[in-house]
Amino acid sequence: MNFGLAIVLTAQFFSALGDHALLVAAIAALKQLNAPQEYVPILNQFFILAYIVLAPFVGPFADALPKGRVMFLSNNIKILGCLAMLFGVHPLIAYGLVGVGAAAYSPAKYGILSEMLPPHKLVMANGWMEALTVLAIIMGAVLGGLLIDPRYAAWLTGHYPIFNGLPGGLQPAQFAILCCGALYLLAAFCALYVPRLAIDHKLPSKNLLFILKDFWHAFTQLWRDALGQVALAVTTLFWGASATLRLVVLAWAEAVLNYGLDKGSQLIAVVALGITFGSVIAAKLIRLEDSVRVLPVGIAMGVVVLIMAFIRDWTTVVILLMVVGTLGGLFLVPMNALLQHRGHRLMGAGHSIAVQNFNENLSILVMLGGYALMIKAGFSIHLIIVVFGLFISVSMAAIYRRHRRDVVA
Repeated sequence: MNFGLAIVLTAQFFSALGDHALLVAAIAALKQLNAPQEYVPILNQFFILAYIVLAPFVGPFADALPKGRVMFLSNNIKILGCLAMLFGVHPLIAYGLVGVGAAAYSPAKYGILSEMLPPHKLVMANGWMEALTVLAIIMGAVLGGLLIDPRYAAWLTGHYPIFNGLPGGLQPAQFAILCCGALYLLAAFCALYVPRLAIDHKLPSKNLLFILKDFWHAFTQLWRDALGQVALAVTTLFWGASATLRLVVLAWAEAVLNYGLDKGSQLIAVVALGITFGSVIAAKLIRLEDSVRVLPVGIAMGVVVLIMAFIRDWTTVVILLMVVGTLGGLFLVPMNALLQHRGHRLMGAGHSIAVQNFNENLSILVMLGGYALMIKAGFSIHLIIVVFGLFISVSMAAIYRRHRRDVVA
């Protein structure tokens, strides 16, 4: 691994660690405000809304500047979101601002891989990227749960009374948010050392109408490409399911095991650990040209999720969540690599990642909306899990069938 790839991965680790610890902190901030329960999935919707709204712009932005600079600026936007939450801005709005930074960051962190490395190393690089990202998810979920312990906020204000000047004082959630801001600061510092590469696919015009037409062209081009289409469909489904699964696991832990937010977040870490294992296996065993062969793994993942509805023992659930994560990692890494490869060849890395983000986050928005509606309608957590697992399996089976039909044709 060369220095350039190592520093990109390091910056990504700290930024992702901040993202996932901040989710727990923001949920804790909502609880401090006695917000309704359905605000938890809505919190995620505010975050990912930026990916959808800004999709036509963040791709050209990432391709028009050195990607290390884009990563630096994006992490600074995340820091502003943390500061907003600290100084009394509603968590939904402030977390949405962090989402703006994340939306701008994503095309740069993935796009630089296809610029920095030859195609035959993309699966390996994506394996490392996903493994470290998921490690950050594991540590972020656990870290977020630890940081909302009231003892840490009390210790800090006891030694540094200046923090009592924050609106409402330094509550446990605010302490965790402060720590997340420090993680983004570390990520921004690392981004300063990302190698400066030649600018790829810079837009010939900054006219708004031209940018929107350019995005629509990239969107349709990727969906019409045979390999790009299947990779885009799978990653879109995976990230919508993954974002919803995190909240489903938290709700299941509270309803069945009487776990609080701190312990429930550790179960999210188990899923993430499984994705790490799956990502490493995929990076070692699956070649770019064999990527589409992993599609049946996604069908199996939905079945395993469905089984969780009938389990009441936490040890069995831990095993099932580990299996779910491993299966997810096995098909996510090859699909990401395939999508980056096709996108880089068709339209430029930043453009293709922006299209990917638009689709994936639209999926997250819809699936979280469905989850929030099921909560509002009074569905039990067990029924929600059954619906969720069936949806994953049926959708993956439909994608697999469509791809086989296209291959035969």
